[in-house]
Amino acid sequence: MNDIQKGKNTAIVAYMTIIGAVIAIFMNQEENKTDFGSFHIRQGLGIFLSFFLLGYFVGYADSWMVSGAFYLFYFILWIYGFLGALQGQKKEIPLLGKFFQNLFKSL
Repeated sequence: MNDIQKGKNTAIVAYMTIIGAVIAIFMNQEENKTDFGSFHIRQGLGIFLSFFLLGYFVGYADSWMVSGAFYLFYFILWIYGFLGALQGQKKEIPLLGKFFQNLFKSL
């Protein structure tokens, strides 16, 4: 069984909320560890953590245009990463993907 097929379930779970990312980390332990699963765990975890961190400050803008643009931006990033996991591709999300890969390289 190749690396992509073995880690595909883990990769998909990594994009299912922050809890899914934590579950995916545990799914990708020891004998089940794959490069593909680790890649998408780093991407999914980065999307969710940066969403909460930046969303806290965007909330103070008190503007529906700023908030709407913020939510749309993160929804597009999430869709991009999730579709990559479904299709079995290791595509970094735009703008932040390389940063997440370096930040969470131990996962």
